[in-house]
Amino acid sequence: MTAFEEYVDQYGFHFNRKLYEYAVSMMRDRNGEKVEALTRDQVKEKLQNYGVELENDRGYDAAYVYAMKRSDDFESSIPDERHLAFGVKDFLDDRDGYPTKAFDHFVVDSRGKEEPIFWEDFL
Repeated sequence: MTAFEEYVDQYGFHFNRKLYEYAVSMMRDRNGEKVEALTRDQVKEKLQNYGVELENDRGYDAAYVYAMKRSDDFESSIPDERHLAFGVKDFLDDRDGYPTKAFDHFVVDSRGKEEPIFWEDFL
């Protein structure tokens, strides 16, 4: 069994804490500043502050999407924290999306950037 297969066997096609923290460690905001890796509870609290409840959150997926949206879209197409919360919901609970969308997004982006993922580091 490959390290990737072991990861998927343990966590499915979702983020665990280690993979999430690794993914966020490479993110920069519009000003080139590192994006903070919030805990799952911190992200959940931020979403709840705006009445956002997620249907398709597994592992650290919402935390990853929150960081990604903050890195890519905050203060551009997402003007404030309220819209950021709804952007996370739009991404994860997209009616014609799929439950592994966050994980797949990261894997494809890594491949596109020619950044290898050493899956054994995340077991």
